[in-house]
Amino acid sequence: MESNEFYHEIIAVTNRHLCSRPFLEQIESVCRQRPRALVLRENDMEEEEYERLARLVLPICETFRVPCILHSFSDTAKRLHVDKIHLPLLKLQEQGKPGREFSVIGTSVHSVKEARRAEELGAAYVIAGHIFETGCKPGVPPRGLDFLEEVCGAVSIPVYAIGGMQLAGSCLKEIKERGAAGMCVMSGLMKG
Repeated sequence: MESNEFYHEIIAVTNRHLCSRPFLEQIESVCRQRPRALVLRENDMEEEEYERLARLVLPICETFRVPCILHSFSDTAKRLHVDKIHLPLLKLQEQGKPGREFSVIGTSVHSVKEARRAEELGAAYVIAGHIFETGCKPGVPPRGLDFLEEVCGAVSIPVYAIGGMQLAGSCLKEIKERGAAGMCVMSGLMKG
Protein backbone atom coordinates (compact mmCIF):
# COMPACT_ATOMS: atom_id res chain seq x y z
CA MET A 1 0.00 0.00 0.00
CA GLU A 2 1.34 3.41 -0.97
CA SER A 3 1.51 6.30 1.46
CA ASN A 4 -1.24 8.90 1.66
CA GLU A 5 1.24 11.41 0.23
CA PHE A 6 1.26 9.36 -2.98
CA TYR A 7 -2.54 9.35 -3.13
CA HIS A 8 -2.66 13.12 -2.59
CA GLU A 9 -1.41 13.49 -6.18
CA ILE A 10 -4.28 11.38 -7.49
CA ILE A 11 -7.81 12.35 -8.41
CA ALA A 12 -10.09 9.33 -8.20
CA VAL A 13 -12.67 9.12 -10.99
CA THR A 14 -15.69 6.90 -10.41
CA ASN A 15 -17.27 4.29 -12.64
CA ARG A 16 -19.66 2.05 -10.74
CA HIS A 17 -19.70 -0.48 -13.62
CA LEU A 18 -16.08 -1.42 -12.87
CA CYS A 19 -16.65 -2.26 -9.19
CA SER A 20 -16.57 -5.88 -8.07
CA ARG A 21 -18.15 -4.99 -4.72
CA PRO A 22 -20.97 -2.59 -3.83
CA PHE A 23 -20.20 0.88 -5.16
CA LEU A 24 -20.47 2.72 -1.85
CA GLU A 25 -18.09 0.22 -0.22
CA GLN A 26 -15.62 0.90 -3.03
CA ILE A 27 -16.00 4.66 -2.57
CA GLU A 28 -15.24 4.27 1.14
CA SER A 29 -12.18 2.15 0.36
CA VAL A 30 -10.93 4.78 -2.10
CA CYS A 31 -11.60 7.66 0.30
CA ARG A 32 -9.65 5.91 3.06
CA GLN A 33 -6.54 6.44 0.89
CA ARG A 34 -7.19 10.21 0.97
CA PRO A 35 -6.84 11.08 -2.74
CA ARG A 36 -6.64 14.77 -3.68
CA ALA A 37 -10.30 14.59 -4.78
CA LEU A 38 -12.98 12.26 -6.04
CA VAL A 39 -14.85 13.05 -9.27
CA LEU A 40 -18.28 11.44 -9.17
CA ARG A 41 -18.42 10.86 -12.93
CA GLU A 42 -21.21 8.31 -13.63
CA ASN A 43 -21.98 9.96 -16.95
CA ASP A 44 -24.59 7.41 -18.03
CA MET A 45 -27.07 8.57 -15.37
CA GLU A 46 -29.98 10.95 -15.72
CA GLU A 47 -29.76 13.93 -13.37
CA GLU A 48 -32.34 12.72 -10.84
CA GLU A 49 -30.62 9.34 -10.42
CA TYR A 50 -27.22 11.05 -10.26
CA GLU A 51 -28.44 13.36 -7.50
CA ARG A 52 -29.66 10.39 -5.44
CA LEU A 53 -26.24 8.77 -5.78
CA ALA A 54 -24.42 12.02 -4.96
CA ARG A 55 -26.43 12.28 -1.73
CA LEU A 56 -24.99 8.90 -0.70
CA VAL A 57 -21.40 9.57 -1.82
CA LEU A 58 -20.99 13.07 -0.35
CA PRO A 59 -21.15 11.96 3.34
CA ILE A 60 -18.47 9.32 2.67
CA CYS A 61 -16.19 11.94 1.13
CA GLU A 62 -16.87 14.30 4.04
CA THR A 63 -16.04 11.60 6.59
CA PHE A 64 -12.58 11.13 5.06
CA ARG A 65 -12.13 14.83 4.17
CA VAL A 66 -11.84 14.08 0.46
CA PRO A 67 -13.21 16.88 -1.75
CA CYS A 68 -16.03 15.58 -3.94
CA ILE A 69 -16.27 17.08 -7.41
CA LEU A 70 -19.62 16.55 -9.06
CA HIS A 71 -19.71 15.94 -12.81
CA SER A 72 -21.79 17.72 -15.47
CA PHE A 73 -24.88 18.57 -13.40
CA SER A 74 -24.41 22.16 -12.19
CA ASP A 75 -27.96 22.39 -10.87
CA THR A 76 -27.50 19.26 -8.76
CA ALA A 77 -24.26 20.66 -7.37
CA LYS A 78 -26.02 23.90 -6.42
CA ARG A 79 -28.94 22.04 -4.79
CA LEU A 80 -26.50 19.92 -2.77
CA HIS A 81 -24.32 22.95 -1.88
CA VAL A 82 -21.28 21.42 -3.60
CA ASP A 83 -18.97 24.15 -4.87
CA LYS A 84 -16.75 21.93 -7.04
CA ILE A 85 -17.84 20.81 -10.52
CA HIS A 86 -16.25 19.10 -13.51
CA LEU A 87 -17.90 20.13 -16.76
CA PRO A 88 -17.35 18.89 -20.30
CA LEU A 89 -15.61 21.69 -22.21
CA LEU A 90 -18.70 22.30 -24.35
CA LYS A 91 -20.81 22.92 -21.22
CA LEU A 92 -18.12 25.18 -19.78
CA GLN A 93 -18.12 27.20 -23.02
CA GLU A 94 -21.92 27.47 -22.91
CA GLN A 95 -21.86 28.71 -19.31
CA GLY A 96 -19.01 31.15 -19.83
CA LYS A 97 -16.79 32.22 -16.94
CA PRO A 98 -17.82 30.63 -13.65
CA GLY A 99 -19.89 32.53 -11.16
CA ARG A 100 -19.35 32.62 -7.44
CA GLU A 101 -21.37 29.46 -6.83
CA PHE A 102 -18.37 27.27 -7.72
CA SER A 103 -14.94 27.60 -6.12
CA VAL A 104 -13.50 24.99 -8.49
CA ILE A 105 -14.46 24.17 -12.06
CA GLY A 106 -12.47 21.62 -14.02
CA THR A 107 -12.79 20.18 -17.50
CA SER A 108 -11.30 17.49 -19.72
CA VAL A 109 -9.21 18.39 -22.76
CA HIS A 110 -7.82 16.53 -25.74
CA SER A 111 -5.66 19.21 -27.35
CA VAL A 112 -3.47 22.18 -26.48
CA LYS A 113 -6.09 24.47 -28.03
CA GLU A 114 -8.78 23.06 -25.73
CA ALA A 115 -6.52 23.44 -22.69
CA ARG A 116 -5.89 27.11 -23.49
CA ARG A 117 -9.61 27.68 -24.04
CA ALA A 118 -10.42 26.02 -20.70
CA GLU A 119 -7.95 28.31 -18.92
CA GLU A 120 -9.46 31.38 -20.64
CA LEU A 121 -12.90 30.28 -19.42
CA GLY A 122 -11.70 30.14 -15.83
CA ALA A 123 -11.08 26.42 -15.32
CA ALA A 124 -9.12 25.75 -12.13
CA TYR A 125 -7.59 22.57 -13.59
CA VAL A 126 -7.75 20.39 -16.69
CA ILE A 127 -7.67 16.64 -17.15
CA ALA A 128 -5.70 15.76 -20.29
CA GLY A 129 -5.93 12.44 -22.02
CA HIS A 130 -5.88 9.81 -22.79
CA ILE A 131 -2.16 9.42 -22.28
CA PHE A 132 -1.59 5.64 -22.32
CA GLU A 133 -3.61 2.76 -23.75
CA THR A 134 -6.72 2.12 -21.72
CA GLY A 135 -9.53 -0.39 -21.75
CA CYS A 136 -11.93 2.54 -21.41
CA LYS A 137 -11.10 3.61 -24.98
CA PRO A 138 -10.45 0.38 -26.90
CA GLY A 139 -8.92 0.86 -30.32
CA VAL A 140 -8.30 4.59 -29.81
CA PRO A 141 -4.57 5.37 -29.93
CA PRO A 142 -3.21 7.13 -26.82
CA ARG A 143 -1.94 10.69 -27.15
CA GLY A 144 1.25 9.97 -25.20
CA LEU A 145 3.65 11.77 -22.91
CA ASP A 146 4.76 14.35 -25.50
CA PHE A 147 1.13 15.48 -25.81
CA LEU A 148 0.90 15.75 -22.03
CA GLU A 149 4.05 17.86 -21.89
CA GLU A 150 2.70 20.19 -24.60
CA VAL A 151 -0.55 20.71 -22.66
CA CYS A 152 1.32 21.33 -19.41
CA GLY A 153 3.56 23.87 -21.11
CA ALA A 154 0.63 25.70 -22.69
CA VAL A 155 -1.31 26.57 -19.53
CA SER A 156 -0.55 27.85 -16.05
CA ILE A 157 -3.31 25.85 -14.31
CA PRO A 158 -2.73 22.31 -12.98
CA VAL A 159 -2.94 19.51 -15.53
CA TYR A 160 -3.88 15.98 -14.47
CA ALA A 161 -3.16 13.06 -16.80
CA ILE A 162 -5.79 10.40 -17.46
CA GLY A 163 -5.91 7.20 -19.44
CA GLY A 164 -4.02 4.06 -18.55
CA MET A 165 -2.69 5.52 -15.30
CA GLN A 166 -1.21 2.77 -13.11
CA LEU A 167 -0.93 2.97 -9.33
CA ALA A 168 2.09 0.65 -9.35
CA GLY A 169 5.38 1.42 -11.01
CA SER A 170 6.72 4.73 -12.27
CA CYS A 171 3.58 6.14 -13.93
CA LEU A 172 3.18 9.07 -11.53
CA LYS A 173 6.89 9.91 -11.75
CA GLU A 174 6.78 9.86 -15.58
CA ILE A 175 3.84 12.21 -15.89
CA LYS A 176 5.16 14.59 -13.24
CA GLU A 177 8.45 14.79 -15.15
CA ARG A 178 6.37 16.07 -18.09
CA GLY A 179 4.82 18.82 -15.96
CA ALA A 180 1.59 17.22 -14.74
CA ALA A 181 0.31 18.04 -11.25
CA GLY A 182 -0.81 14.44 -10.82
CA MET A 183 -2.98 11.79 -12.37
CA CYS A 184 -6.59 10.69 -12.54
CA VAL A 185 -7.25 7.03 -11.87
CA MET A 186 -10.46 5.20 -12.66
CA SER A 187 -9.94 1.47 -13.24
CA GLY A 188 -7.13 1.06 -10.72
CA LEU A 189 -9.28 2.49 -7.93
CA MET A 190 -12.71 1.22 -8.94
CA LYS A 191 -11.56 -2.38 -9.42
CA GLY A 192 -9.23 -2.44 -6.40
